[in-house]
Amino acid sequence: MNRFIGFIKKEFYHILRDRRSLFILFGMPIVQVMLFGFAITNEINNVDIAILDHSKDVNTKEIINKIATSKYFSIKGFISHEDEIESTFKKGKIKAVLNFEKDFSKNLVTQKKATVQILTDATDPNTANTISNYVGSILQNYQQELNKGLNMPYQIVPKTRMVFNPELKSVYMFVPGVMTIILMLVSAMMTSISITKEKELGTMEILLVSPLNPIQVIVGKVVPYILLSIINAAVIILLSIFVFKMPVQGSLFLLGAESTLFIVNALSLGILISTISSTQQTAMMISLMGLMLPVILLSGFIFPISSMPLPLQLISNIIPAKWFIMILKGIMLKGVGLAYVWKETLILIGMTIFFIALSVKKYKIRLE
Repeated sequence: MNRFIGFIKKEFYHILRDRRSLFILFGMPIVQVMLFGFAITNEINNVDIAILDHSKDVNTKEIINKIATSKYFSIKGFISHEDEIESTFKKGKIKAVLNFEKDFSKNLVTQKKATVQILTDATDPNTANTISNYVGSILQNYQQELNKGLNMPYQIVPKTRMVFNPELKSVYMFVPGVMTIILMLVSAMMTSISITKEKELGTMEILLVSPLNPIQVIVGKVVPYILLSIINAAVIILLSIFVFKMPVQGSLFLLGAESTLFIVNALSLGILISTISSTQQTAMMISLMGLMLPVILLSGFIFPISSMPLPLQLISNIIPAKWFIMILKGIMLKGVGLAYVWKETLILIGMTIFFIALSVKKYKIRLE
């Protein structure tokens, strides 16, 4: 037992003396969380738009003022003729043009109907659709103000309610995904590189024939990364709560337990990668290319799994990150307990046992 404890202490010393390892473990996660949280967003703010006002009456001026005072748009110019619209878009600075028809107020009073054409730069379809929805919302609010106290024909008004994220804050979606990516890549990559380094230097064979059995050697290599990854997870959760104001509706204890389970799962996958890697460079490439793309594309982090072709939906089931993201969103945003995430938890436990068993088997065969 003393040998085993001494072995773990040695691993801690190796990690703490390696500045690159410390940066990957602590510096990179914080930088990534900040970048993903602030830079990647589905919301729009201060989008540059232009106005083509054929009417130039009271109502159009009021609408333009409403748009100008909102945080979503910034009016960068007024166009005098429709022929200028195409050239304005080609410059790449304007994302939308609002085209008010001639005699806007007159048509509104006499015909009970007036038209505003919303032209958007659809080279980015998602942004274009979002801009259109935001402008439509502002116009709808203005119309409601005009209709106060007036008898209007029957209308069917759709009412939308956003459950769990009424303000549509994109950070609520990105934090669980970023946390999953960081824990998966850091844990798996660092473990695989650490073990492969011993193999590359020729010291792994010495460890495997030492008084410590193969399981103790592997566990001894992994324990420091478990503790350091848990600290990583705690830092990410604290950043999401205090910097991005993301709520944690469920149990913090359950959140910590599930995070620890996923960390062990990622570390076991790192051990498995080390069994097929002969150099540190190979281990790093397999960890980055073999884990990053599947985690980002097939975990449901960015793209909904239900929208994918059936073969990809089936493949996504063997991606541990998919189940952990479902657990995170359930605990943090919905406030669910273990009764709702027990299936996902059992799947992660099963995957972890499989990875560990396969890794130990490979190392035993190697030793023999």
